[in-house]
Amino acid sequence: MQTVLKIGTRASQLAMAQAHEARARLMAAHGLPEEAFEIVPITTTGDRIQNRPLSEAGGKGLFTKELEEALYGLDIDIAVHSSKDMPTETPEGLVLSAFLPREDVRDVFIGRSVKAIADLPQGARLGSSSLRRQALIRRMRPDLEVAMFRGNVQTRLRKLEEGVAEGTMLALAGLRRLGMEHVAGEIMAPDIFPPAPGQGAICIESRAADSAVSEMVAAINHADTAHALTCERAFLAALDGSCRTPIAGHAVIADGRIAFKGVILSPDGSEWHEIAAEGDMTDAASIGHDAGMDVRGRAGEGFFAGWS
Repeated sequence: MQTVLKIGTRASQLAMAQAHEARARLMAAHGLPEEAFEIVPITTTGDRIQNRPLSEAGGKGLFTKELEEALYGLDIDIAVHSSKDMPTETPEGLVLSAFLPREDVRDVFIGRSVKAIADLPQGARLGSSSLRRQALIRRMRPDLEVAMFRGNVQTRLRKLEEGVAEGTMLALAGLRRLGMEHVAGEIMAPDIFPPAPGQGAICIESRAADSAVSEMVAAINHADTAHALTCERAFLAALDGSCRTPIAGHAVIADGRIAFKGVILSPDGSEWHEIAAEGDMTDAASIGHDAGMDVRGRAGEGFFAGWS
């Protein structure tokens, strides 16, 4: 059968699993066989950089640049992304056209010899590449040594086995999509260890002018997830959020209402400012934006000096 849609994705095992989920939903929505959808793996700059933090190399766009170039070049019709990897501004001519139903937003701790962060010995090394996770860990356990820990899920688990660190943090959603939930130790409550904006959600990016593709992917858009992510991304945008900034944010939709909680932290975890807001889900963008501006004003400009 002729290919109907080319699906671009990062080449990692987790990204491929997410692309397969998008394909399965498109197959079901349109009654088309698997061979109608070609999955095109693309290695991004973010995948190639393993020896330094992404915050030093250019931030979130490192995971999207090559996929967006493939969209511009008509090499793919859609790109499947982890929503938390997406910059707050979408390039001209491209649009986030769908969000899949959100997975669990929680982070998990995986220890080499213990099951919980509280059980780590004094001064133990915990590895993470996320500035948000690093700041939250330091807030919980200032005594721990927090080290940069790059790589995909399998690479991080291998580093753990090799003793590079005594523990690491991963997203529960990713472990579930890989069928690896069994490796999780402590599952962190969102009130104690709030997730990254977009965590657990898969989004689809496409060309704004391609109405046929937009119509196809609209069939698998999950409205509640889309509203929640609109709020969280607006919060990020108001704070100029990127991989250089420790920001957490989570919106929940229920009965047409949206409830949002956000946190900004100093990189060392010693200072933080929290915000909560709610309203009609159709006001998701303004709720997120206003929350970001509110918490930014309360923190003061001096607070953000440590983010650069």
